[in-house]
Amino acid sequence: MKRTVVIGLIGSVLDAGRGKKRWEKWRPTVNLCQHDNLLVDRFELIIQPDNAHLARVLEQDIAGVSPETELNLHTISMEDPWDFEEVYETLHEFVRDYPFDPENEDYLVHITTGTHVVQICLFLLTETHAIPGKLLQTSPPIRARNIEHSTYAIIDLDLSKYDRIASRFEKEAINDVAFLKSGIETQNAAFNAMIDELERVAVRSQEAVLLMGPTGAGKTQLARRLYELKKMHGNVKGSFVEINCATLRGDQAMSMLFGHTKGSFTGASQARSGLLREAEGGILFLDEIGELGRDEQAMLLRAIESGKFLPVGSDKEVESRFQLIVGTNRNLTEQVQNGAFREDLYARINLWTYRLPGLAERPEDIPVNIDFELEQYAEKQNAHVAFNAEAKKRFHDFAVSPEALWKANFRDLNGAINRMATLSEGGRITKGLVEQEIDRLKGSWGSMDTNDQSTGLGQWLSPSEIDLLDPFDRPQLAYVLEVCNQCNSLSEAGRSLFSVSRNTKKSVNDSDRLRKYLGKHGLTWEK
Repeated sequence: MKRTVVIGLIGSVLDAGRGKKRWEKWRPTVNLCQHDNLLVDRFELIIQPDNAHLARVLEQDIAGVSPETELNLHTISMEDPWDFEEVYETLHEFVRDYPFDPENEDYLVHITTGTHVVQICLFLLTETHAIPGKLLQTSPPIRARNIEHSTYAIIDLDLSKYDRIASRFEKEAINDVAFLKSGIETQNAAFNAMIDELERVAVRSQEAVLLMGPTGAGKTQLARRLYELKKMHGNVKGSFVEINCATLRGDQAMSMLFGHTKGSFTGASQARSGLLREAEGGILFLDEIGELGRDEQAMLLRAIESGKFLPVGSDKEVESRFQLIVGTNRNLTEQVQNGAFREDLYARINLWTYRLPGLAERPEDIPVNIDFELEQYAEKQNAHVAFNAEAKKRFHDFAVSPEALWKANFRDLNGAINRMATLSEGGRITKGLVEQEIDRLKGSWGSMDTNDQSTGLGQWLSPSEIDLLDPFDRPQLAYVLEVCNQCNSLSEAGRSLFSVSRNTKKSVNDSDRLRKYLGKHGLTWEK
């Protein structure tokens, strides 16, 4: 059997006592060695220099009640046992030099004696496994004279062993993920994996988050949900401030972001605080950050790194601490290469980067999102609307087919559901309304004629090459090329395109699969 070793500090008050009456008092260090069901083989007792006399008394008393217990005294000087930094550093040094042997010994860390600061430091050293043991808490008897009725508890800090705690945390994480997805039970594996990681990042990190993806993929909604989740967990106290950088130009950009002083430029009739100041303690969401000018990028980088910046027209710095979330539908790597985007800013915002797939890339999620849009309509208009069976099948079949380009992604779907719901009679969407809406969507996306550039093929294939393609192949190839154009690598595009079927394959090579598909049409990834 392993030997039991207790590590603790002398209690200058709790352990004190003189004469025979000391045996009528509960003294944690001595009493710990009096339990019949807890054999202490060795006691490593840390003492202060001015407690040497008390230590000798304890040494004699422990020898009397538990002669099999070996007592080792360690004199350690702590000028201020309430100074957290000094106490932690001193105890950490002791622990670092102690010859632990967990294969042959079990360690218990007695946290009943010592100042609260000492107890906290011992807890931290045990929780971080600097001390490879468990916590030991002793308690006095209910009646002062019944010393033999005192109790102790051993606390294992491995939370994975506590089913109730683990299940509670798991339930909270599931609820947080559902919150980020607006309660929509999505089926797309890649999207679900992204949201699972984002949930952990939102709760644990204050670093910038970069959301990439096509227009209408839900970047703004997700950014707001991230803010609301962080606020629920107490990670932010300020506001959610957002701006589309595509709307910022010239002096207006600097003024909108960083504020300005009165009279700093023509039309500046009064001072303005700016969005960075408004986001103090909260979240600043900069959508379409790829549209931001290089001067604004430089000031933004300094503000992120130092929390300081200069309002337009001011020679006095102001401060604002906030978390940054940025969105873009551009390829920032290419923008860095062509000099349109600062490399140092990109490096700063590229720690947590996530690409939101477009609606057409998530066909398995379209049915649940149709239901969600209907629920949103009902909530806003206080009117329940539903498809009849024939209409529902027709719209679902179209929505997941190659015909449905969903160029504006969820904005297209939201518009379609709202139009059909508004035009419905008696709260029922008919097949006639669906056919009418399908025609409208196709018209907004443009003709599928082979010479129409909106097919997405014209920028890679000549008209004569397009003419050689079967009509059946054109929409699929156009979709594949659009996905490729939004991804940074062949493997990323392959994972996105084959996210469902890849789960059924024993050997997965998405890159090779996509490369062969492109080669069949005379295309390469580089092209």
